[in-house]
Amino acid sequence: MKTKSFLIFAAFFLIVIVIVCFRIGAITSKKITSYPTEINRLTIALGKDWENTGSHKKDLLPTDQPFEYAVIDNDGNLLIYTDKHISTSVSSATTNYDVIRDITDENGEVVGKLLVHNDYRDQQSARNRRISLICGAVLFLMLAATAGYFLYLKKRIVDPFNKMQHFASEVASGNLDAPMQMDKNHVFGAFTESFDIMREELKASKLREAEAVKARKELVAQLSHDIKTPVTSIKAMAEVMELSGLDDEQKKTVRSINAKADQIDSLVSDLFHATLEELEHLEVNPGEVTSKEIAHFISQADYKNKVPEIKIEEAVVSADPLRLNQVINNIFSNSYKYADTEMTVQSRIETSVGNTRFLVIEIGDHGGGVPGSEIDTIFGKYKRGSNAVEKEGAGLGLYISRYLMEKMGGEITAENKEKGLAVTLRLRLL
Repeated sequence: MKTKSFLIFAAFFLIVIVIVCFRIGAITSKKITSYPTEINRLTIALGKDWENTGSHKKDLLPTDQPFEYAVIDNDGNLLIYTDKHISTSVSSATTNYDVIRDITDENGEVVGKLLVHNDYRDQQSARNRRISLICGAVLFLMLAATAGYFLYLKKRIVDPFNKMQHFASEVASGNLDAPMQMDKNHVFGAFTESFDIMREELKASKLREAEAVKARKELVAQLSHDIKTPVTSIKAMAEVMELSGLDDEQKKTVRSINAKADQIDSLVSDLFHATLEELEHLEVNPGEVTSKEIAHFISQADYKNKVPEIKIEEAVVSADPLRLNQVINNIFSNSYKYADTEMTVQSRIETSVGNTRFLVIEIGDHGGGVPGSEIDTIFGKYKRGSNAVEKEGAGLGLYISRYLMEKMGGEITAENKEKGLAVTLRLRLL
């Protein structure tokens, strides 16, 4: 709350308190009403007409005086009274502070007494009622002002603070999409815009960090994959050299080269698979890929020359060259690892139900395939055929291949043929 508002609030209550004090003082200082002239006149009149006055016996008579009164004789007998609730004896009149006057006749003798009712208690009761009403009104006003002040604090301080607390909790939990509701009219209004700017900067920073981490992981995965291919070629050439006519020293050197290549391949495979496990998405950028490029990818992947003839139907498909090359390499790598037989590559053009045309490439081997009950599971993450438990592998190759093919708008499937396993790629024609 601002200092100016607080001062206004305090000044208002100070003025109310001063007015109430003056009002109560005016009530308590009010004098009791008295009628000395009227009382003297009535006393004289009663004395002059005492013969008539004394003839009354407890008569309730109306009065034309501005006060109530009673008349008694010297023996204390009630003669006249004007109200049932007034004193009718000297003792009760004394107790109630009533005015007591002697009544004398024409001879100057005291014949009775006039008891004039004193309305002090009535005035006191009325005064007390007025003070109670004023105090009640002041208390009600203070209650209303306190309730208003509470609502003011709740609206201007408590509610905005709760919103800021909720906003801070959301930011701390990582939710950077919900904007801060800005209201410059409350106490924290000057901070809301800064808080929302902070949220936007944190969100942008988090996105930049995520993009950097993703790019770094993809780079590591891509480099790991690129290293594996020449290492595999080195191993294959070392095996060929070991079988050729070399002396023992040369064979020992070749075996050492092969062993080091195995070590490099193992380390790169661990790095490659660990990186892929952390990646939530691999970036795929489909473009135009020709049949000639696909045939070149297959030729590169078949470094053991297991395919006698590569012939791809003339077509232009939608694919990411890097990712399609990666898929083909995975297929050939699996075939070399688990079957290591002659391979066939066939292609054809198909039209789907929705008149979408695909280039279908079927890559098969003669290794006996996988159990029929497992044919649909080998594309799962960390899934491998039960007949491949003796071979090293992480079960990620076909999982990644399916992910990449779907991102390119294509499809990859597998089925057992007469002699082995056939993996089919469907690439959408442009």
